[in-house]
Amino acid sequence: MTTVPHVSQVFIYPIKSLDGVGIQSVDVLSSGALKGDRQFALFDQAGQVVNGKRHAKIHALRAEFDIAANTVSFRISDAASNGNITPSTFPLEPEQKELEAWLSEYFGFPVYLRQNLEIGFPDDTQSPGPTIVSLATLEAIATWYPHLTVDEVRARFRTNIEVAGVPAFWEDRLFAEEDRTVAFQIGNVRLLGVNPCQRCIVPTRNSKTGVADPGFQKTFVAKRQETLPAWAERSRFNHFYRLTVNTRLAEPPVAGALSTGDPVLLE
Repeated sequence: MTTVPHVSQVFIYPIKSLDGVGIQSVDVLSSGALKGDRQFALFDQAGQVVNGKRHAKIHALRAEFDIAANTVSFRISDAASNGNITPSTFPLEPEQKELEAWLSEYFGFPVYLRQNLEIGFPDDTQSPGPTIVSLATLEAIATWYPHLTVDEVRARFRTNIEVAGVPAFWEDRLFAEEDRTVAFQIGNVRLLGVNPCQRCIVPTRNSKTGVADPGFQKTFVAKRQETLPAWAERSRFNHFYRLTVNTRLAEPPVAGALSTGDPVLLE
């Protein structure tokens, strides 16, 4: 019996760089972004995003979201807590002064919460659709590092859509040469696979403490090159520190919804 590629998990990250939420279904906005994904971001006084690339301390900040109640609860990871900042729950809304004050105390400088309901705050504004990876890929990467679990690999790479019923690195089928895209469909949503995502320093760090893993990137690059499947478009790998696929809505852009169990079909 042939297993159809299908969505096994859906994650959104309501505040950019903080913890994700596993959900059963999510609306796709007309911009291509998932509703609620990276809808908020933290900024400093200079207007720079407060994220894991600039501030390793963000990894020790745990955020638990109640989507129905529209609240977020913050606490400091047990591995990094000094006991000086009390866990607290706040409404998840922009210009929430109490929330900003709590975060400012934690980071040690003024922090502001901003919201974008149309596209959120994606790293790639040209391809703001859901990022895609296969479950088998996460499982394969976990075998490259004896101390990492699949959940820890998942937490480091922070992907929106996981696809089951496929081999490791199946998602590399979803991009082509630089001037081409690959059309595919999830449920009633037509998407275009654009490129393999270039990774930053964040996956090299423990997702709970921010402590860097020596040699993480070197091992990743070597193993990624070694295991690159025949179906991957090799010209897109000017280096091999790339994983997951960036997407955008197909033309004409039509909003819809994605759910766990939806088939993932190449067109």
